[in-house]
Parts: sequence; structure tokens; C-alpha cells
Amino acid sequence: MWNEFLGAVALGLLWTLMTCGVYISYRVLDIADLTVEGSLTMGAAIAAVCIAAGIHPLLALVLAALGGMLAGLATGLLHTALHIPALLSGILTMIALWSINLRIMGKANVSLLRMPTVFDGFGALGLSRNLSMIAVGLLFVLAVLGFVYWFFGTEIGCAVRATGDNARMARAQGVNTDAMKILGLVLSNGLVALSGGLIAQSQTFADIQMGTGSIVIGLASLIIGEVLFGKKTFSQSLRSLVFGAICYRLIIALVLKLGMPANDLKLFTALTVAVALSLPALKQKAQARKAAREEARQCLK
Repeated sequence: MWNEFLGAVALGLLWTLMTCGVYISYRVLDIADLTVEGSLTMGAAIAAVCIAAGIHPLLALVLAALGGMLAGLATGLLHTALHIPALLSGILTMIALWSINLRIMGKANVSLLRMPTVFDGFGALGLSRNLSMIAVGLLFVLAVLGFVYWFFGTEIGCAVRATGDNARMARAQGVNTDAMKILGLVLSNGLVALSGGLIAQSQTFADIQMGTGSIVIGLASLIIGEVLFGKKTFSQSLRSLVFGAICYRLIIALVLKLGMPANDLKLFTALTVAVALSLPALKQKAQARKAAREEARQCLK
């Protein structure tokens, strides 16, 4: 049970980077970007192929992130230059990435068994596989969230946030909103691909199907974190990403332990997201009913 707990925490930390990418597109830019389903697999594919070719695992992660950034650039250009709706732009890029990822891997699955990974350094210190994954995950999460917090505090980062909040107002202030959307999508998918590269190294293989449903996993982690830990400030939102991703993985580990078939996990995730998304509306309705009852009592008096 303890190993399962540590494994869930480790996976939660690795998926936090993907959740952060989803946060940038979904919350900051207000774009439901389905590119992530392809860029996660692209990151895993590039990392796996590079490691199999003898490239250092850390350099493989850098190349994976660059690949994801190119995928985000493609989506951004489809949306801004060709004026294709953001949702359709993401879908088009996701479809294209399926073939591109197959080209990169050369087959549907690339194994990394008995090959070096970024976790080996901590393993050499005597740590277990799960503890090594937690250590590496923590380092990457702290570095990435620190960078994201710094970047969105800069002038360019504030312009990206302003574009997501109110593009028309941002344009009135002289902000190039098209460039900001592209930049946000590039950063978002770069983080998603980085997460894919880490996940591939943790599970010792990359598979063409591994990105399927990842947008729902990212949204589930994001919403769970916001509901349980709040989102009043930007720093609080970033912390919620970490705890939300870990909580989601702990929930998945628990339901599997209780006997839920693995084939039902996607359905469970979808229902979890639906419930989490509906909670604010349900809470608002409950408050409205309570206020109406109070008003009725005042009228009766």
C-alpha cells in the first residue's frame, strides 16, 4: 500500500507539468487546446527515440520540449494567421501529430528497458524507483513553476494574461494579441511535451496511444486542485496544480485498489471532471435559493 501511495505521488508530480500546460491554455488564454493530446505523445516519442539513439536523457527532455513548442506554434499559427477557431486548430494539429509521432518512433511503441533515464542518478544513491521519481519530479516541478511564476510577472507575461482576460481591451492597449496567443500556446505545449518525456522515462516506453484522454486528465487535476485548494491568487493557482495532480492520481490508485476495472478509468475521469466543473454552478444556485428564502422570511415579517 505504501509503494502504491508513493507511486501515485510520483506520477502526480510528473503529470503536474502537463497540468501546468493545460492551465496556461485553458485558464490563462481561455482556449480549450486539444493539441496537448498530440504534444504529450510527441514529447514521449522524441525522448524515447533520442535515448534509444544514445543521447543523454536530460538533452532528450530538452528536445522533447522543443518538439512540443513547435506543435504549439503550429496551433497558434492556424488560429491567428489562418483565422481557424482555436478549438478546431487544436484538433487539426492533434490529428496531424498522430502521423508525425508515428514517423518519429517508426512504430507504435518504443521500449526504454535497460536504457538510461533521468531517474538513474537518484537510484545510484540507493533510493527506490518511486522515491527517485518523486525527487526528480519535485526538482522539475519547482523549476517549472518558479519559471512560470516569474514569466507571468514580466511585462510580456502580463500581456499574455491580459490577452486571455480581454483580448479586445489588450489590443486597445497596444498589445499584439495574436503574438501573445502564439507565445502562450508554445509555452503550454512545451511543458506538456516535457511532461510526456518524463512519463515515458518513468514507464520505460513511449506509445502512440499514451496521449489519448490526457486533456481530460489535465482538466481533472486542474479542477480538483482549484476546488480543494483555491485559486484566489496566481501563486495559489500554481500550488493547486501540484496538489490537484497528486490528488487525482491518489484517487485513481484508490478506485483501482477498490476493484474498479482499468477500462472504466476514462469514464470515471470524465464524470469526475463533470462533477467538479458543475460544483461552482451548484453552489451559486444553492446560495441563490438561500437568499430567496431569507428574502421571503423578511417579507412575511
